[in-house]
Amino acid sequence: MIEIKNVSYAIGGAKILQDINTVIPKGSVTALIGPNGAGKSSLLNLIGRIEPLQTGTIDVDGQNVTTSHSGRLARTMAFLGQHTAVASRLRVSELVAFGRWPHCHGRPGPEDHEKVADAIAQFSLRGLADRFLDELSGGQAQRAHLAMTFAQDTPWVLLDEPLNNLDMAHSRILMRKLSDLRDAGKSVVIVVHDLNQAAAWADHLVAMKHGRVVVSGAPDEVLTPDWLSALYDTEVQVLRYADRPLVLSHV
Repeated sequence: MIEIKNVSYAIGGAKILQDINTVIPKGSVTALIGPNGAGKSSLLNLIGRIEPLQTGTIDVDGQNVTTSHSGRLARTMAFLGQHTAVASRLRVSELVAFGRWPHCHGRPGPEDHEKVADAIAQFSLRGLADRFLDELSGGQAQRAHLAMTFAQDTPWVLLDEPLNNLDMAHSRILMRKLSDLRDAGKSVVIVVHDLNQAAAWADHLVAMKHGRVVVSGAPDEVLTPDWLSALYDTEVQVLRYADRPLVLSHV
């Protein structure tokens, strides 16, 4: 599990996160939800050690993210942020192969080649494997970065708004793949704005607002009209479909 204790974070004196204390369960798909500016991405960056902790502690399966060796953390957590621009000109297959770096350090063996090929196939990229990233659409490039993350093959997968640029079909495919990872014993933390994707696929939700955790728990506990209306400062209706909450915010 991920234990977050007394975490606060500021940028240039502006408070981004305040006194975060929460637990993210292992073997689950956990969705971080909340309005823009709530601190979701900042919290995910701190968990993934993309940004250094300023106060408090974060432990991932007993590993302190501040003091643990980078190589060990890279074999524990795969992280994909929102900003995926690549400075050098890479082919899709080369990008996906970077996911194996923590395991092979640039000297891939048969298992590494197999993981890369499998990730390329999973995200329907075989026909694009030799294309350069700057020749892809936004959605195709997003799938390539997701394939790189999956190729890393870690117990934890951290994704910041991975549904950006994906169409309806590929969004559904991705969420099903995350569910499959959970069923295989892995753990996923995802920042998502589509509450119905969270309702359909997540086991655990952490709702944030103004840099604080407002409520956390199962979808049925968090996705209620009262909680969501207060969270987003707008009237939200919640129905039921297939024994899951169905959020109506557009009417």
